[in-house]
Amino acid sequence: MKHLPSLKNLFYLVNLHHEQNFNRAAKICHVSQSTLSSGIQNLEEQLGHQLIERDHKSFIFTAIGEEVVQRSRKLLTDVDDLVELVKHQGEPMTGDIRLGCIPTIAPFLLSRVVKHCQKSYPELTLFLKEDTTERLLDALGKGELDLLLLALPVDTSGYHSMKVGIDPFKLVVHEELADELHEPLDFKSFPDESIFLLQAEHCITGHAITACQLGDSAKVNPFAATSLHTLVQMVNSKLGTTFLPQMAIDAGILNDTELSVMQPPGDAPYRDIGLVWRQTSSRILTFRTLGLAIQNLLEGRED
Repeated sequence: MKHLPSLKNLFYLVNLHHEQNFNRAAKICHVSQSTLSSGIQNLEEQLGHQLIERDHKSFIFTAIGEEVVQRSRKLLTDVDDLVELVKHQGEPMTGDIRLGCIPTIAPFLLSRVVKHCQKSYPELTLFLKEDTTERLLDALGKGELDLLLLALPVDTSGYHSMKVGIDPFKLVVHEELADELHEPLDFKSFPDESIFLLQAEHCITGHAITACQLGDSAKVNPFAATSLHTLVQMVNSKLGTTFLPQMAIDAGILNDTELSVMQPPGDAPYRDIGLVWRQTSSRILTFRTLGLAIQNLLEGRED
């Protein structure tokens, strides 16, 4: 058998690339800086190519070094999946799951998911991360997360996905302005710049525009909020209107406001809620079981 490179040294290399600093990478790997440096040098000798160009003050990764880092990430992720497969064979709802979730879902659903898991699967531990869809997918691909809870549709090429429910969109407006709107609602009658949305990096903006058939960009206010709670405050100040997902309304985001909920134009607009994981993951049964539990929560069934 060929003399294969050490997984430990590949781990050193990947963390050095991520941190771009020998000292920080060594701390993450729980080794001394000299041990990490020696490990990477051994890796270069094994592979027969220079992976890092060094001088006394700085370093850069060579072209082949960048390629080795990318492939090493996948190898290390596959090894983690292999370990998880053996570790939880016959006991899918045990161990750790690193779950990523977007900000327009996390505050309104994750606490219920965690409580359900604590009650039904006490040997399963969820480690949570909240971020945008783009960053979460990147972390999933790098093996930094195991599972994502997202709003669909998004480009999940190369991943498995499971739809767990739907989340209707509602139009929210101050109760004093609601009387001025005539049903059925027509966006053409809305004043220009009267509709507030989240920043474009939040996928709910695109989902809401598509689902509610909002085609006139002149109706959208140039101010872009960073959270649904900010949108609520803008609308509560009688500055305009916005779209909110039903799960946020059900979770009480409109409590202590003077806002009314209306059905927006469109054919019952909604977004899909789904789980996404790597195709190479060995924990499909775990993820699907968790998906069914989330589906029950979204449908109002606790068990």
